[in-house]
Amino acid sequence: MAVNIAAAHTLFLPLSSSSSSALHVQLNPTCFPSFRKISKSPISTTSCANVSAASTAALSTGKEEFLPPLEVSEIDGNCKKWVWRGYTINYFVYPDGGGGGGGGAAAPAPPLLLVHGFGASIAHWRRNIPTLAQNRTVYAIDLIGFGASDKPAGFQYTMEIWAQLILDFLDEIVQRPTVLLGNSVGSLACVIAASESSQSQVRGLVLFNCSGGMNNKAIVDDWRIKLLLPLLWFFDFLLKQRGIASYLFDRVRQRETLRNVLLSVYGNKESVDEDLVEIIRKPALDEGALNAFVSIITGPPGPNPVNLIPNITLPILVLWGDADPFTPIDGPVGKYFTSLPDRLTNVKLFLLEGVGHCPHDDKPDLVHEKLLPWLANLSLP
Repeated sequence: MAVNIAAAHTLFLPLSSSSSSALHVQLNPTCFPSFRKISKSPISTTSCANVSAASTAALSTGKEEFLPPLEVSEIDGNCKKWVWRGYTINYFVYPDGGGGGGGGAAAPAPPLLLVHGFGASIAHWRRNIPTLAQNRTVYAIDLIGFGASDKPAGFQYTMEIWAQLILDFLDEIVQRPTVLLGNSVGSLACVIAASESSQSQVRGLVLFNCSGGMNNKAIVDDWRIKLLLPLLWFFDFLLKQRGIASYLFDRVRQRETLRNVLLSVYGNKESVDEDLVEIIRKPALDEGALNAFVSIITGPPGPNPVNLIPNITLPILVLWGDADPFTPIDGPVGKYFTSLPDRLTNVKLFLLEGVGHCPHDDKPDLVHEKLLPWLANLSLP
């Protein structure tokens, strides 16, 4: 759920609080900005009118309810550490030590692993974890370079590294076939992991506004990106100058700058609260955060989902906010994903009306309304 001025899957890195919205949208990494009003697609569009108005009250959905979010302090205070290739990775399990739910003699539902987007962390899922954990164990992880995980000096970040981190986490920590849920660049990391995994590791995929690459250099045939390429290359050059990068990053991580960017990418402005701003801001103050920022924006874009999705036979649920300025429906990535249900029988798609780049946090009840039944069907023998 993140953004960086140059990363198309993230959401908060403008150059200044006064110009963040315009520049931010233009330089968004693989999300391909939209310069015209997004047209409504007839494919499974869902609006808030379909969901009862109390997002914090328990709403019945079969055997599961929509539950209130966790406090950020509760998440931070109960995280665990895992050493991966010599680096410390932060993760969260809910319920702690849970056996996967399901009850009785029935086989437990497959666990879930939540993977955040650029600039975000575990707590970005605070509004989803309790609801999702009623009948299954939920894991959430801070990718290396984000949240409370290590941000090593000189580390070269790639999509493939994050995908391998996910697979190793499944092998060493979860140790059961798992459903991967990702937002933005986290979605793409999950797609790459699933394309390299076996059925013994990954049981299904849930993608929230998947990005097309780690940054703006993702190869996509879009005239808007081609028009901006010289500017993006120049921006990469500037970021490789330490003084300039440090100045820009200091501006980006200011509270008001982050709040303004978040407001520009969330459909539900009430979801942009102080907790959300701090979830993005706090890790950006860590030593190594600047290096991660520069490495991700200026590094290789990584594998393209267009080349990976057709080879994945696992069940896939795509939930797409139709008001996303980063990965708009009328951009190449949006068009590709909205076309999938007509071409692949394992893909189900719902367009979420009035929802931005981070559907799970923007309007969680709308997401849960579609996600819980899909997960329940996935759990059936």
